[in-house]
Amino acid sequence: MKKILPIILIIITLIVVAALTFGIKRTKTIDWEESFNERSNKPYGLSVLYTELPNLFESYKLRTVYHQPSSYLYANSEYGEGDHDAKGNYIIIGKSDYLSNYSVNKLLDFVDKGNTLFISDYYYPQKIHDTLNIDVDFEYNPKKDSISELSFQNKNLNATKIDKTEGDYYFSSFDSINYTVLGYAKTDKKRVNFIKIPFGNGSILLHTEPKAFTNYHILKNDRYRYIEHVLSYLPDDDVYFDSYTKRQTPYGDAEQESNLRWFMEQLSFRWAWYTALIFLLLFMIFNAKRRQRVIKIIKPVQNTSLAFIKTISNLYIETQDYKNLTHKKITYFLEKIRTDFNIDTAILDDDFIKKLASKSGRKKDDVAQLINYIKWLQSKDELTEQSLIKLNKFIEAFYSQ
Repeated sequence: MKKILPIILIIITLIVVAALTFGIKRTKTIDWEESFNERSNKPYGLSVLYTELPNLFESYKLRTVYHQPSSYLYANSEYGEGDHDAKGNYIIIGKSDYLSNYSVNKLLDFVDKGNTLFISDYYYPQKIHDTLNIDVDFEYNPKKDSISELSFQNKNLNATKIDKTEGDYYFSSFDSINYTVLGYAKTDKKRVNFIKIPFGNGSILLHTEPKAFTNYHILKNDRYRYIEHVLSYLPDDDVYFDSYTKRQTPYGDAEQESNLRWFMEQLSFRWAWYTALIFLLLFMIFNAKRRQRVIKIIKPVQNTSLAFIKTISNLYIETQDYKNLTHKKITYFLEKIRTDFNIDTAILDDDFIKKLASKSGRKKDDVAQLINYIKWLQSKDELTEQSLIKLNKFIEAFYSQ
């Protein structure tokens, strides 16, 4: 073994070097995914905009929000535990469909206090459509050049072009008397794509072409001027930039993704990481010599209760009896609440929510969201698999805090 070990190491080293050489010289394929990631240098990332925002809002604080707005705005409010009282401009570029109804309500409260919400996306959460009474439609580009022109109501502001687009998203319905038209999108016909909506003491700015804010378009010719003019409609104030890099839970909490992801996107770093893992594996293989005699493994007595539970659960799932399974899960959860916290679960009212939040140490809003959802499930005659999955996520999140 000692004689062939150097030969094996040499062969493996040559393989790794060859792989590195091939990987580094390989032509990298352009990724046109519309990620709207503020850390991404890809064509449809937002790293250029994100870098320039401090210059556009000079002398004001730029904060990156890695949480659902409901959690962040609640924490950074007058009665929250954050380090400041949030006020200024809240910016969301693309991917706004993750917003829960609770987060939308918090954003609207934020605007009502005299702040500004800016969203650029193709569509918005249904709660926004219903509250603001707007509709968004899509018109295919009849031309082959896939180019659309973006312009402003104010003729003194620079228009721009958007290429690599299949058509225009535009506001097909809105309150034309109380809402202000700020801009248009045009292929074969001019349509409204940028509006300002008064709401309470603040304003909401809605825009339907998020690709205009991406690296590809900002760096192409002088198209960045269009972005400067769009953002000029925002007041001079602090900026809260809604981050792409977040991981959602039923309560709206979020965490920033690991920085390792950025390294893995870089070809050289990725191969360096693989090389380190390979040599670590080799080290473990050639040093895994036994230093004592073999100890017999005694298997513990197998607990079949879990297998029985899985079998029964599968029977309910196969028969699609989601209502029965949902009610059993609710019954078990309430029983555990009675056992763990000594609380009567006969009436799930506001007093029960306060007691449970106090004894469990959870936020009252989070507990209310869970209990209200249970009450809603109990009132339904038919339940779906999605309802059961959502209930399970809520309960798991309750105990994971």
